[in-house]
Amino acid sequence: MGTRGRPSADELSTATVTHLPARPDPPPDLSEAEGAEWREIVHRLPADWFPRETHGLLAQYCRHVVASRRVAQLIEGADDDDVPALARLLRMQVAQSGAIAALAAKMRLSQSSSIDRRRVKAAGGQKPWE
Repeated sequence: MGTRGRPSADELSTATVTHLPARPDPPPDLSEAEGAEWREIVHRLPADWFPRETHGLLAQYCRHVVASRRVAQLIEGADDDDVPALARLLRMQVAQSGAIAALAAKMRLSQSSSIDRRRVKAAGGQKPWE
């Protein structure tokens, strides 16, 4: 049961320490590059952004980002005359991009997933960038 009346100035000026959630470490099965991507993302967002049930999604997201970089390097080094090999690499890049976009949207990492559509409608349908 609390005290009655208004809190005193001393009570208001006293800082209350709350428990801040720890930022999750990357799972041990991620490679060094994937773990670095995990840390970059986790440290960029609020500490409580990734509850335990989202760690699998985040791990897959990091794997796809690193795989996408590898595919991009292979495309850069590919022989332009080997059209079938280049086409296969480009299909791989499209698949990685699709997986990255889907996972980013699920975890609300992309810009499109953070736009409040109700505010856009209330503003007369005007897009935020217009």
